[in-house]
Amino acid sequence: MASSRKVTTMSMAGLRRCAAVVRLFLPAAISRPLGALANGIIAPVRFSLATGHWKSSIALSARAADGTPLPWYTYPAIDFLAQRDFHSCHILEFGGGQSTLWWSARARSVLTIEEDADWFARLRSEVGPNVSLHHIPVDRVTRTIQPVKDLIATSPIQKFDIIVVDGHLRQEVTGLAFDCLAPLGAIILDNAEGYGFYAETKERLCRRIDFFGFAPGVTRRHCTSIVFVDDCFLFRADIPIPVIEDLT
Repeated sequence: MASSRKVTTMSMAGLRRCAAVVRLFLPAAISRPLGALANGIIAPVRFSLATGHWKSSIALSARAADGTPLPWYTYPAIDFLAQRDFHSCHILEFGGGQSTLWWSARARSVLTIEEDADWFARLRSEVGPNVSLHHIPVDRVTRTIQPVKDLIATSPIQKFDIIVVDGHLRQEVTGLAFDCLAPLGAIILDNAEGYGFYAETKERLCRRIDFFGFAPGVTRRHCTSIVFVDDCFLFRADIPIPVIEDLT
């Protein structure tokens, strides 16, 4: 990622020099419309290259600009989470994928419950030793989550610092997530504008922050929400505001 940022910074420096030359030799009536047109073209290209959106689209999986895995959350949520420290945290995921690999590289432990047999088989060969991966099919007739409850009941970890709801029976496991949430922990709801998330959370004594935006490899914006009760370690005031890109 550092090399990608370096290339992007060098490219932007070159563009700024070109823009300065254009402004120097052309009247404002010409240079300003040219600059506006250039911004309209360059900004989406920069976004796609810098975030890995282009690479994700081609690879059909969520990836950063350097090819490393990304969660399939919105980019604002990814940027927010990437600046936090999870090394001592226990993660529970309902729905595995690139996010499992991303959390595995950052957290103490990850318990992932995946409903799709093919995706489970693919992930099993890729996850690290701190990941406990389990396949539990979804019963869409009875919509029961009892097998999920039984699995968590046998886990050495009963309370989780981060719980991600991005698969399985999303509305049902959201209710379960509140029971499994550690003090100061957070629940991450992906595609939060749907799946009954609002209906499940609106009457609870909790707080919600919505991160709207594009996600890796997709063309429509959606929402990743972070829900917490009372307080949350992700929002400590002493966490520095990061510099995502060089603004000089």
